[in-house]
Amino acid sequence: MSVDVSHGNVAQQEIDHEQQFVDRVYRQLDQSTRNAEALAREGHGRARLGHEGGLVERDAMVFQAAKRIATLNAAHEGLVFGRLDLGQGPWPGDGPRYIGRIGLRDEHRDSLLIDWRAPAAAVFYQATAADPQGVVRRRVLRCSGPRVVGVEDDLLDPDDPAADALPVVGEGALMAQLSRARDRTMHSIVATIQAEQDRAIRAPGKGVVSISGGPGTGKTVVALHRAAYLLYRDRRRYETGGVLVVGPSGVFMRYIERVLPSLGETAVALRSLGEVVDGIRAARHDDPAVADVKGSGRMAELMRRTTRQAVPDAPSQLRVFYRDDNLVLGPRELARIRRQLLSQGRRNRQLPRVVPALLDAMWRQVGGERGRERGREEFDDTMLGTAAFVDFALDWWPPLDATEVLGWLRDPDLLGRVAQGVLSPEEQALLSASWGAEGWSVEDVALLDELRFELGDVPQRPANDRDAELEAVSDLFDGSVPELGTAADRVDRADRSGARPRPSTRTEDDFYAHVLVDEAQDLSPMQWRMVGRRGRTATWTVVGDPAQSSWPVPEESARAREEALGDKPRHEFHLSTNYRNSSEIYDFAARYAERVGLDADLPNAVRETGVQPAERRVADLRAAVREAVVELLDDVEGTVGVVVPTARRTQVEGWVQEWAGTSDDVAAATAGGSQARLAVLTGLETKGLEFDAIVVLTPDEIEAESVTGRSTLYVVLTRATQRMVTLTPA
Repeated sequence: MSVDVSHGNVAQQEIDHEQQFVDRVYRQLDQSTRNAEALAREGHGRARLGHEGGLVERDAMVFQAAKRIATLNAAHEGLVFGRLDLGQGPWPGDGPRYIGRIGLRDEHRDSLLIDWRAPAAAVFYQATAADPQGVVRRRVLRCSGPRVVGVEDDLLDPDDPAADALPVVGEGALMAQLSRARDRTMHSIVATIQAEQDRAIRAPGKGVVSISGGPGTGKTVVALHRAAYLLYRDRRRYETGGVLVVGPSGVFMRYIERVLPSLGETAVALRSLGEVVDGIRAARHDDPAVADVKGSGRMAELMRRTTRQAVPDAPSQLRVFYRDDNLVLGPRELARIRRQLLSQGRRNRQLPRVVPALLDAMWRQVGGERGRERGREEFDDTMLGTAAFVDFALDWWPPLDATEVLGWLRDPDLLGRVAQGVLSPEEQALLSASWGAEGWSVEDVALLDELRFELGDVPQRPANDRDAELEAVSDLFDGSVPELGTAADRVDRADRSGARPRPSTRTEDDFYAHVLVDEAQDLSPMQWRMVGRRGRTATWTVVGDPAQSSWPVPEESARAREEALGDKPRHEFHLSTNYRNSSEIYDFAARYAERVGLDADLPNAVRETGVQPAERRVADLRAAVREAVVELLDDVEGTVGVVVPTARRTQVEGWVQEWAGTSDDVAAATAGGSQARLAVLTGLETKGLEFDAIVVLTPDEIEAESVTGRSTLYVVLTRATQRMVTLTPA
């Protein structure tokens, strides 16, 4: 029979034995790094061959070497984490198989360490006591750097003859992992992935994989491991096309940023919803009522109408004398030309057609004999050399930037015109008040993306080359400056001074090979349109829990989601076990969800601490917060979150700064910036995060902040792994 050992000499002997193997792996890792560095040196040497082929070889060799070195360097922490001892089932072997973050071969090219994403490693996650799949003992190695500090065993097939010689050590890998104190970043779960999680990670690559489940079921980290798995299985496709990971906030993105590099993957773009659009970064959220308007699908029509308006303060009339004719383009004729141009495509894409359209309209007015006898060619040449005409064309139809166009809507009169029949007067007033001097909000980013899409790219070449002699002036509208005397000089000076915006040329084709959306239930319809544009040809991983939604009209968001995902095949995975919360904390949150009528997915919490959440009614809120913070910092080794209503955030942050000046414990907990043990957050900012302990300030106020406040408070109550204190004024 196998020996069950939690302490003592046998456990230490097993650790020492595993250390010998881990030492061997790290020696091979160092050798592989030296080999990659040698390849890089050889690649640089190819540049001295003196011909183009040598340069191409240099670039290829140096690039591949750099990738390999980055992968090897990222794998150092927890390089070896798993071992499989096999019996007489379908996976027989001559010795144990070791599983790691990357694959390594020894000096004889034999497999030394199996990459966790490889098919041969799948059984490490999929084997169970009910279906051992040939695995007798599964062992997880707990390491600190290159040092083995513990082992945790699962005996899956005690009836196999090989089991008699295998000691079984520890309390079980999963429960040991769940008890570990948190810091301010998410860690990989590569050593403790469970069977239902593994099925989602290794799901088919095509189409859309949806991962649902209640709080604490590991949806986010499973999705990130899936991204790493896809990169491993089809690296050419996903590295070439790129992988985009979209999360709810900058706080969340900093929390998850270490997971993929720790799995050996760096070819991934991590973007919060305020950073999805290139060149724009927003972290501030609008008030819920404003956010609800900006997120509505109705805003797409409002943005479309806005791009079709005349440029504010643009000239409304062109008057030029030619030969015997006074040529005038007034508001009515200019409006007709604008409609004509917009009927042919997006606004910026019509820039090369503006000059020909204006010249056509003016030529029709030429009626004098002297003008007509000279012909159209001389007329065009004369107009193109006339500063008044060139300046008018530039000012009447300039290249437009989305930020400039959204700024037009600060004018209540213009907003009223484009919003007629789309938004109520009350909604218009909310929008007008929101576009002040604070800069763009997270909710504005989707509107800016909609505008960029509706405006279109500035073409790199004139789209209409009907008349070659117009190409020089057309170049004024695609970013280059021809030699056109004084008028061109003025344009050139405007461009170089920054007076004339240069719209981004990357708006319509930001396609990725894979898009991962976390906290998907929170995306507004406009945000789904924004993300959907980047995944038109992509495979998708979509992660969410409807009960945690902060969007007030889920049916509208669901329609936008379906439009974004299109007709791609769907694969649904549901996670049912809560690994984050203690059962005491999650039962408290579940009772709240049932009491307020949330249709919540209630997973099974598998871990107990014996400590119930503390509900306190207090007379002095400031003193009570300090008492709870100091108490929890002393009780837990990891992070403590103080969750507050948005209106109280500045006040509570001020309290914490004061306490840091008078208390060594608080000072130590707030040191380290983003890695500090103690953090003050709003309810929405806790999305996707977890803490060892939390203090929830005035939960009734968090609930009352928005129409989805109950969902937000439910999220807050599921963030802690060990301890929770709620504080309500008496």
